[in-house]
Amino acid sequence: MNIIISANSSMPIYEQITSQMKEMIISNKLKAGDNLPSVRGLAKSLHISIMTVQRAYDDLQKDCFVTTTAGKGTYVANINNNLKKEENQKNLENKVMEIVRIAKLNNISINELNKLISLIYEGEY
Repeated sequence: MNIIISANSSMPIYEQITSQMKEMIISNKLKAGDNLPSVRGLAKSLHISIMTVQRAYDDLQKDCFVTTTAGKGTYVANINNNLKKEENQKNLENKVMEIVRIAKLNNISINELNKLISLIYEGEY
């Protein structure tokens, strides 16, 4: 499992783990039933606290991306299409918010931004 932790990120480490694992699950790099590394194993490989990995796994379980069975481990859950769509929508909204923030900082009007997005979306840029 290829998880990259950035010490320079404003995002907490457990959120970096959660975000990357969700992306792997949504993109089917991790499939339903796949066994995730143990909390200790992942913490050791990433050189971080066990508690940090446990928090990431707890969040993934709370969001229905994984299931944990005592003594057996943590597995990727069966994700329904609505959950995948909702997660993709949330990711898109976050990216759009960042784009809007940059546009506002650069005094780009909503009309200019809409035109740019339309050109890119239609493949004319």
